[in-house]
Amino acid sequence: METGDIAARLDERLAIEDYADIDASPNGLQVGPDDRAVDHVAVAVDAAAETIERASEAGADLLVTHHGIVWGSVERVTGRTYDRVAPLIGNDLALYVAHLPLDGHQDLGNAAGLADLLELTDRRPFGSMGPEYIGQAGTLADPRPVEEITGTLESSLDTGGQPVQLLDFGPDRVEEVAIVTGSGVDWLDEAVETGADLLITGEGKQQAYHEAREAGLNVALAGHYATETFGVRSLAARIEEWGPTTTFVDCPTGL
Repeated sequence: METGDIAARLDERLAIEDYADIDASPNGLQVGPDDRAVDHVAVAVDAAAETIERASEAGADLLVTHHGIVWGSVERVTGRTYDRVAPLIGNDLALYVAHLPLDGHQDLGNAAGLADLLELTDRRPFGSMGPEYIGQAGTLADPRPVEEITGTLESSLDTGGQPVQLLDFGPDRVEEVAIVTGSGVDWLDEAVETGADLLITGEGKQQAYHEAREAGLNVALAGHYATETFGVRSLAARIEEWGPTTTFVDCPTGL
């Protein structure tokens, strides 16, 4: 396959055009030609110097990431941007990025992966952002103690050795769960409005403590990186069905 073929399939599968007006990240192929032959694809959460270097060392022709190297627009290719672009070009490594489309995809996305882990039922889109969604909500078939759920997250996610932080201001037993991975506490009010007992996200903000306490909502902070490995892993599985081999470049941050 060629880079353009894989990019076109991912563009369509993830409906990236639906997020064009709401995402600061230009999703799709960010670096590289359309006509490069691709036999090996690396996937990673972040397009950082380390992941680019490790993807190159693994012999990848294409790196697919959740967080890319362009946010908004690029005025100059200097400093950190140059340090990331140069090895991509120097190693003939293309870069494809899927940010919000990979958060919100209801089958392949990050929130969907967490919902799979917790075996949620009655799953529906959650986390509205303009006309689109960047998360998922669902129901536990059997209500569980909130500590049991955080224990599952700690034992299953790559948290870099960090504990899952719990703001335990909601019911002791959880039935309704809302998920926005990464930095998702801004959807705390929406979680309350939809009747959630627990909001799961990656990282918090100072005001979330008081907002959760006043709303009577449990909030689990399981790590930005840890909650966002599901999407790129799902994409790797699909890409392998198309022929190329894949490598997951794991760089946990503990954050």
